Amino acid sequence: MKALVTGGAGFIGSNVVKYLLDRDWEVRVIDNLSSGYKCNLDGLDVEFIEGDICDPQITMKACEGRDVVFHLAACVGRQKSLDDPQLDSNINLLGTVNILEGMREHGVKRIVYSSSAAIFGELITPTIDENHPQNADSPYGVSKLAAEKMILAYSGIYDITGICLRYFNIYGVNQRYDLYGNVIPIFAKRIFSGEPITIFGDGEQTRDFVNVSDVARANYLAGTTDKGTGVYNLGSGSSITINKLAEMMQEMSGINVGIKYAPMRPADVRHCKAQTDKVKNELGFETSITLEKGLIEYMNWFKENCVE
Repeated sequence: MKALVTGGAGFIGSNVVKYLLDRDWEVRVIDNLSSGYKCNLDGLDVEFIEGDICDPQITMKACEGRDVVFHLAACVGRQKSLDDPQLDSNINLLGTVNILEGMREHGVKRIVYSSSAAIFGELITPTIDENHPQNADSPYGVSKLAAEKMILAYSGIYDITGICLRYFNIYGVNQRYDLYGNVIPIFAKRIFSGEPITIFGDGEQTRDFVNVSDVARANYLAGTTDKGTGVYNLGSGSSITINKLAEMMQEMSGINVGIKYAPMRPADVRHCKAQTDKVKNELGFETSITLEKGLIEYMNWFKENCVE
């Protein structure tokens, strides 16, 4: 099988690339390296295109001769989208249209899209299934939801199978610190820098964390399933408080830096946990890596690769 992985030099994308290569796929990567790292692909046998999905000529070329597109390239994060909503929409929506047009031109019939639980906005129920109301309350959530809808539209019009995976909180190897990024690398950076961890709110808010190795496997299952177009929540089905997460990470590192509390940020949801029955029943996906095991692996990786 021949795959195009957009954003393939990034955190999740590079893990998807490796998973596909381990199963003898031929992989082409497109990445503009704005947040990805070419070193994430060191030693991997891939065709690499350094380019932007906002350039339709590049995406048209990238889609040629592919069987499946794994679309991970994105402008990621609630706060980043608030700071630059135009950039967020250009990449997440218009970039997706460019990919879909490239697929249509070259007859590529399957796309696996990395969506986000941010499409739901403030949550009505503590556990979220695929039918939870979609009330995105940030430009990021809106653009990811709009891209989902665009994929579903192309699916109906052009006979393209589109599978949208709504990620909850992904963490793991190749995830570097980013001011706009996930809480786990932010906490890791503070711990290894000997600086107190900042928690917004009282720390009793909960999140559902899933390891990137499991996410890579979910992408593969979505890329090879005989199921048709659909949307799936991708989480672990369990949750942890941010206070407990900070405690675990300090214990694992053997470094106690303490916690500072700051006011809750606007648009931060209180509780978030995925209902995973659909992805289990239809794609055969269940997480295999516990948070404790995944955090130990990640803290060791971060210390070796990200601490000066």
